[in-house]
Amino acid sequence: MKKTAVLLTFLCLALPAFAGAQTKDAQGCKDHPLFTRMPDYWIHSCTEKTFDVYEFTVAKGKKERVEGRLTRTNYYPQNSLNPKPSELQILRNFENAVKTLGGTSVYAEKALETFRIAREGKEFWVEVRAEFTGKYFLWIVEKQAMSQDIVANAAALADGLKNTGHVVVEGILFDTGKSTIKPESAQAIGEVAKLLKADPGLKLFVVGHTDTVGTVESNLKLSQDRAEAVLQSLVRDHGIAAARLRAFGCGPFSPVASNDGEDGRGRNRRVELVKQ
Repeated sequence: MKKTAVLLTFLCLALPAFAGAQTKDAQGCKDHPLFTRMPDYWIHSCTEKTFDVYEFTVAKGKKERVEGRLTRTNYYPQNSLNPKPSELQILRNFENAVKTLGGTSVYAEKALETFRIAREGKEFWVEVRAEFTGKYFLWIVEKQAMSQDIVANAAALADGLKNTGHVVVEGILFDTGKSTIKPESAQAIGEVAKLLKADPGLKLFVVGHTDTVGTVESNLKLSQDRAEAVLQSLVRDHGIAAARLRAFGCGPFSPVASNDGEDGRGRNRRVELVKQ
């Protein structure tokens, strides 16, 4: 009986300490730079991907696919937090924070809200889902194009030309709205040079394509300038005879996908080789 009384006394004294213990964030997790967290919350789990896609709700029954750097963070309230914030309180906090950042609410319903933020030349999409338990879940995509890691080699380009007479060269990238070739395009252009050196009799049209953003006239000029930039790189950097190449700009007139979404527009912005 005496031992039982001692044990109960110990538990009574220890309970306040246990109740006040704070659960730590999951290993490797942290807040996104855009937002702090609700007071007395901890991160239960998180994921981050350099490039992925998430479908944000933009209207009842309608979603929009957004590609870029994706982070997902799941927040739980500390057990000691009482009462827990309501779903409305959580969403209102994010509404005010997004407004401070210059963003807007795209869509809202009882326990979900989608936001869009344009900040310092970047575009962020945010989705917040709240639960009656006080938990909330945060998806953020920093919209951006994928950095192409894999490019077609010279043999694959040759096969494409042989089979269809034309082939897309993956991995040739330009600054937005410009004909300046990005440095990471060097490998892809190098494979085109290998193709030409392996077959001295081969002559090619270098064809530029754009999406439909902007005017037809500006896109025709942009596609021509981009094709010409690739041609000049092959001549200047790889010693290919200019007489074997001709640049041509198609603008938006030969799409391979719908221009209604960013995924399709990205596929339409391309450089192709066409056998002369």
